[in-house]
Amino acid sequence: MNYSILLIEDNNEMRENIAEILELANYKVYTASNGKEGLKKAKSMLPNLIVSDIMMPVMDGYEVLYLLGKYEKTKKIPFIFLTAKSEPSDFRKGMNLGADDYLVKPFEEMDLLNVVETRINRSKLLSQEFSKDRNGLMKFIDTSKGIEELTLHAKTGKPKEYKKKEIIFHEEDTANYLYFLEKGKVRLFKKNESGKEFTIGLSKPGDFIGYMPLLKKCNHTDSAVAMEDITVFRIHKEDFNKLMYRNREIAYAFIKILSGSLITKEEEILNLAYNSVRKRMADGLLLLHKRYQKEGEDRFSIAIPREDLASMAGTSPESAIRALSAFKEEKLIQIKGSKITILDLEGLVNTAQ
Repeated sequence: MNYSILLIEDNNEMRENIAEILELANYKVYTASNGKEGLKKAKSMLPNLIVSDIMMPVMDGYEVLYLLGKYEKTKKIPFIFLTAKSEPSDFRKGMNLGADDYLVKPFEEMDLLNVVETRINRSKLLSQEFSKDRNGLMKFIDTSKGIEELTLHAKTGKPKEYKKKEIIFHEEDTANYLYFLEKGKVRLFKKNESGKEFTIGLSKPGDFIGYMPLLKKCNHTDSAVAMEDITVFRIHKEDFNKLMYRNREIAYAFIKILSGSLITKEEEILNLAYNSVRKRMADGLLLLHKRYQKEGEDRFSIAIPREDLASMAGTSPESAIRALSAFKEEKLIQIKGSKITILDLEGLVNTAQ
């Protein structure tokens, strides 16, 4: 695909040189000599990327970016500033308006091409659809390379350790951090009015925890507990918000995923309300298999308290134990103490259907 770029630059020589570099790299280049002309062309041509100078006659780059953000069809177009300024306040102003990157003049040819290629590729990847659930969110973060930024940022802090069964955060606690799970397993759960726990999610190393209340700007809506000794890194909500708001593409992708969260929750509630304990227990074991199966492992095994399994199925420990005993008799699973091994995965899938 021959990607299109709109170049807005008032200096004739600079505009011609940049356009030539981009055209030699096989991009289709449109040019504008001032901000007003560039705004008009952006609306009519809808390029894949806009590269704009800041200081220009008639309308400067800041105004162009601001007005593009008001127009539905142009607000998602990646935007790169060219500037002779390098003061932090100048960068902050552009990023607050939604700029995706900066190039400070003078710059090398490869610097320009690398930034352009990176922004176009990221925009292309983030335009794809993601499933509207936790897996979709994690796939999105990985695709956007946001996981690299988030992980690197997290690991600049001091790791925090939690012991098995220790609570990381409670439902209704103030949400101050995004948590990156470095080691161990975490269970997310809610409690009903009678204090009964319902497991709503499982996390493994490499997962981020606690993002929903940060995005919604509310308190935690669930609790998180360590299933074994764990290590986490924390990113303060202010740093997380800066990362979110300086990249419009990431923000839009998060909104897309969150738009389906209510549907997902509704399906989970229906499963808890209408599926039998047997089916819910099979679902719980399959979820554990999906989350924690190791590559190359012939048979999946996990040591898990019966109370946690009961919480996942929304039932009592006694009912969970009866269901597990039935699975054992049917040779679907093997039980040794707290350790459960799945012997017949296909049979368990059929049971859950």
